[in-house]
Amino acid sequence: MQTLLLLVGKTNDSRLISLMEDYTQRINRYQRFEIQIIPELKNKGKMSENIQKQKEGQLIVEKIKGGDWVVLLDEKGKSFDSIGFSKYLNSKRSSSHKRLIFIVGGPYGFSEEVYAIAHEKIALSSMTFSHQMVRLFFLEQLYRANTLLNNEPYHHQ
Repeated sequence: MQTLLLLVGKTNDSRLISLMEDYTQRINRYQRFEIQIIPELKNKGKMSENIQKQKEGQLIVEKIKGGDWVVLLDEKGKSFDSIGFSKYLNSKRSSSHKRLIFIVGGPYGFSEEVYAIAHEKIALSSMTFSHQMVRLFFLEQLYRANTLLNNEPYHHQ
């Protein structure tokens, strides 16, 4: 099964980009993993938050295919500790889905259309993080989950 991280808008901070690239390389040692970026909307300064979410939502929905398992990274989702997330990831890998897609929305979150197609929501924390930082936090947790599943000494209890 391929794992995909779908992001709305590019990351502008070169330090975050460097760290994201590092974790992406690490993750690819364990599994087929890819990051896809949905380009930022043009003229979004003239759009209301709802219109922006709807337009981003349409672009997200276009990326989803039959057989995909869609998970939104959302502060109202289910919480895991790192070991629990590794078990979750392992169970999803054993499923019949073609792709496991994790989605980070834009700064205003997801449209109702995106919530409707999602199978699950996962929260990385009950705190609110910028949609830029969530990308890095998720990549680190995905890498940590892979090291746990391979009994490697990255995670300490």
